[in-house]
Amino acid sequence: MKSIITGGGGFIGSHLAERLVKLNHKVVIIDNFSIGRLKNLKNIKDKVQIINKDIKNEKNISKYFKGADNVFHLAALADIVPSIENPKLYFETNVKGTLNVLNCSIENKVKRFIYIASSSCYGIPKKYPTPETSDILPQYPYALTKRMGEELVLHYANVYNLNSTSLRFFNVYGPRARTSGTYGAVFGVFLAQKFSGNPLTVVGDGKQTRDFTYVSDVVDAIIATFKNKKIKGEIFNVGSGKTISINKIVNLLNGKKIHIPKRPGEPDSTFADISKIKKKIGWKPKINIETGINNLLEDISIWKDAPIWSPKTIKKATKKWFYYLKK
Repeated sequence: MKSIITGGGGFIGSHLAERLVKLNHKVVIIDNFSIGRLKNLKNIKDKVQIINKDIKNEKNISKYFKGADNVFHLAALADIVPSIENPKLYFETNVKGTLNVLNCSIENKVKRFIYIASSSCYGIPKKYPTPETSDILPQYPYALTKRMGEELVLHYANVYNLNSTSLRFFNVYGPRARTSGTYGAVFGVFLAQKFSGNPLTVVGDGKQTRDFTYVSDVVDAIIATFKNKKIKGEIFNVGSGKTISINKIVNLLNGKKIHIPKRPGEPDSTFADISKIKKKIGWKPKINIETGINNLLEDISIWKDAPIWSPKTIKKATKKWFYYLKK
């Protein structure tokens, strides 16, 4: 069985690739490695085909879809600030790139298509826990373009009968989370700060809560959804179904903290309603936050070369965030 993973060199994609190899899939990874890293694939590099191509160019990737049975579409540009600074690039990658992957899939009669969406499409939700039927209120271009990609996937399911499903991930964490690049996910920032002996930069009062989901759990969700061939054209939340405050995360990391200003456009909570995926797919998370954090701390040295963010550098990096999103 041939399976294509776009973005397979990334954080989640590399874990998915390892799982599919164990399931005896013939895995083809398409990744331009602008975010992903070859070292993420070191355990399986001789067992997968790695194609260094960009999904923005359909002609460059189309031939690799020949004979493909399944497509797992994870390739995307992430991060809030860069999307505000360069929305055109995000549109070209997350929307047009998704269109290219869909066209290649249709032309080659792909049997199963899994799209990895983002819970950021909910913006600042009106309801907690947040169900899939909640209003779509994206606050910045990254969230908007991921939602637009999702709309394309659902449209292709309806018009072209593509057997596709969209999974809206909440706050995913775990080994191989990105350690370089722009200011971003809380665990990447905190672990680099802790390893270097610096205080952890807590946004606002730290009472805001997040639904953190361990990477092995989200891979389980992808596989369970993939195996359910009867589910087509639907959306599922993927989260822990629980929340934890940022202050509690700091305590679990046993770190010192320093507070920085609260950012506009961010919800006070992310909290997935996962009742639908539990009922229809039979998936539920296994790794609790304490176990997940212990796993990260056991291998904290991987953050030794990560950028160390300070209040001053964060203020500079998020300047446009405050400028454009402040109401």
